Amino acid sequence: MTIDLNAYLGHFAFRRLPQSTGPELIRLMDRRRIDKAAVSSASAITYRNTQPGNDDVAAEARAHADRLIPFAVINPSYAGWLDDLKECHERYGMRGVRLYPMWHGYRLTDGVCRELVDAAAERKMLISIPIRVEDPRQRSWLVSVPDTPFDDVAALVRARPAARFALVNGTGYAGSVLGKADSGLPANYVIDIALLTAVIQNEIGQLLTNLGPDRLVFGTGMPFLYPDPALLKLDVLDAPEPAKAKIRGENAARLLSR
Repeated sequence: MTIDLNAYLGHFAFRRLPQSTGPELIRLMDRRRIDKAAVSSASAITYRNTQPGNDDVAAEARAHADRLIPFAVINPSYAGWLDDLKECHERYGMRGVRLYPMWHGYRLTDGVCRELVDAAAERKMLISIPIRVEDPRQRSWLVSVPDTPFDDVAALVRARPAARFALVNGTGYAGSVLGKADSGLPANYVIDIALLTAVIQNEIGQLLTNLGPDRLVFGTGMPFLYPDPALLKLDVLDAPEPAKAKIRGENAARLLSR
C-alpha cells in the first residue's frame, strides 16, 4: 500500500492548484497508484482563521473516507484555536495537525505552540510540520516567507518527546541535527521524501543509514508538486525492498493507526 503523508486540497492564495478537489485528487492518485493521502487545506495556509479551510477539507474527506485522511491546520496564535482543535478531532475525526509557524506569525519554540502540541498529542494526533510551502522560485512577489528553521524543529521535538511529528516538504536534513545519527534527539519524528534526493547526493540513502528505515515516509506535496518524482525516487532508491515498503506506506500506516 502507498500512503502519501503530504497532500492538500483547496485553493492557494497565490496561484491556481490543479487537482484541488477530492475527486480530482483521487483521480490523480488512481493514475499513480497511490492508495491513501493525508490532506489538509491549502487555503488555510493564508487564512488568519484557519477553521473554514478545515471545514472544507472535512466535507471532502467525509465523501472519500476510504482514500483521504483529513489533517487540521491550526493557528495557535489565533483566538479559539483550542475549540478548533476539539471540533476537528471530535466532530471531523481528523488524524493530525499541520503547523505553519512562518505563515501564521509564531515560532515553534513559542509557549503557545507547545500548548497546541501538548493538546494534539493528548488526542493522539500526528503533528505535521511543512518546512516550506513553495519553491522560492515560484513564490509571489507579494510574500517572502522563509522556511521553518531546522533548529526550531529540533528544539520542539526535543522538548516534546511524547508527541509524534512528521516533517514534510524539507531538504538538507542530512546536514542538520535532525538527520544525524546519535544526535541526542528522541526518535519521535519521521521525514517525508518529497524534496529529498535519491541519486545525486542521495539524501534518502544518507537518512536511511543515519536514522533507519522506520523514520522515512512517502510524501508528494501534491497538488503543489507532481507526484511522479517521489514515486521515481522510490523506484531508483538503492535499498532493500522491505525498507522501501516501510517508506511507501507501512510507516505512515503505523503512525496513523494510533
